[in-house]
Amino acid sequence: MLYSQKSIIEGSLSDQDLKEGLYEALSRIGPRRKVLAIPPDMSRFHSKAGLLTQYAWNYFGGALTDILPAIGTHAPMSSEEISRMYGDIPQSLFRIHNWRKDVVTLGIIPAEVINRLSENKLSFDWPAQVNRLLLHGGFDLILSIGQVVPHEVIGMANYNKNIFIGTGGCDSINKSHYLGAVYGLERMMGRADTPVRELLNLAEERFAADLPILYVHTVIGSSEKGEPLTKGLFIGDDTECFYRAAELSQNVNITFLDKAPSKIIAYLDPSEFKSTWIGNKAIYRSRMAIAEGGELVIIAPGVKEFGEDEGNDRLIRKYGYVGTDRVLELVEKNEDLRQGLGTAAHLIHGSSEGKFTITYSPGHLSEEEIKAVNFRYAEPGKMLKLYDPEKLTPGYNTLSSGEEVYFIKNPGLGLWTTRERF
Repeated sequence: MLYSQKSIIEGSLSDQDLKEGLYEALSRIGPRRKVLAIPPDMSRFHSKAGLLTQYAWNYFGGALTDILPAIGTHAPMSSEEISRMYGDIPQSLFRIHNWRKDVVTLGIIPAEVINRLSENKLSFDWPAQVNRLLLHGGFDLILSIGQVVPHEVIGMANYNKNIFIGTGGCDSINKSHYLGAVYGLERMMGRADTPVRELLNLAEERFAADLPILYVHTVIGSSEKGEPLTKGLFIGDDTECFYRAAELSQNVNITFLDKAPSKIIAYLDPSEFKSTWIGNKAIYRSRMAIAEGGELVIIAPGVKEFGEDEGNDRLIRKYGYVGTDRVLELVEKNEDLRQGLGTAAHLIHGSSEGKFTITYSPGHLSEEEIKAVNFRYAEPGKMLKLYDPEKLTPGYNTLSSGEEVYFIKNPGLGLWTTRERF
């Protein structure tokens, strides 16, 4: 059932609009005794989820007893990040999801389903896993709060991805990511119905129907200057909520280019992007736009590591971003990569498949480290001077040198493609 919805194409919703929409939905579902909130981490800082979580805390008071950021494989949020994103909510309410230890298996999707979804490329069982708090915390409401936006693993982020991936376990995350990578990133991004989405929908129908989940979805667009604009709020407990948000996101988050730029400059805000694990959104979201033989330059002053998890970081450093065919060979030959299929998927996603070059300009990784994982390297000070993100405007820019570049201020806010490739 859809409990509340607000959307706008021209202009943006106000914070008061979000508060009224949330309170309308919460009043319609009635009083609750014990509430768990599952919002995103700093990688979705602009989602308005932080503000909505604050509104929920104000609404429920002491009944909102636990907040579990849906970090998946990401590093836990720091105290400073929690304060920045969630304001004055007591930090004692926040829980850390450990994707390797803190999970329970609700049920198993059999191998024949995975085989069908992967078009006969994969054959393994898939466990539907969630943080044990969801099952054993005694909650009569689970608020899943987040942003619907084009996504490389599942097509459109959020809905039950927030549950089965955001609070999922090692096997569920690794295998679902690998399914998406093998099926093909370009075939999924920006689409609401994909093999990974079908997998999670099956899991919810079969194993999680009794969990009292209310989905709170935002859609965030951007202004001509690249600043985030709130375009939609959709709150409900079934697929209608997700599909309505996805339809709006397709309208406001996908930029269709008339021609494929030969050079794209993507900037990663250092407060949001600390790793290539998250920062490679610059690759995922632009790879369907850039011209064959072109160059993607990623200016990433905050990037200091590859994987946000020690094990993932080690595998990335060992194997590098080498493309689909090579990763499939490596998975066949190496047990550590077979046990880390999520990282294998990430290595596929982070490669240009030889179609264009990727130049990384990180603030805290050396030239040697960057080249070792098969990226080109550029010194960040030089790149910031040459392609100053404060001076470039989103879209096409002609520099004083005569060079034409396409600038993406925040790759996390959308998807860039030509119509021929979508």
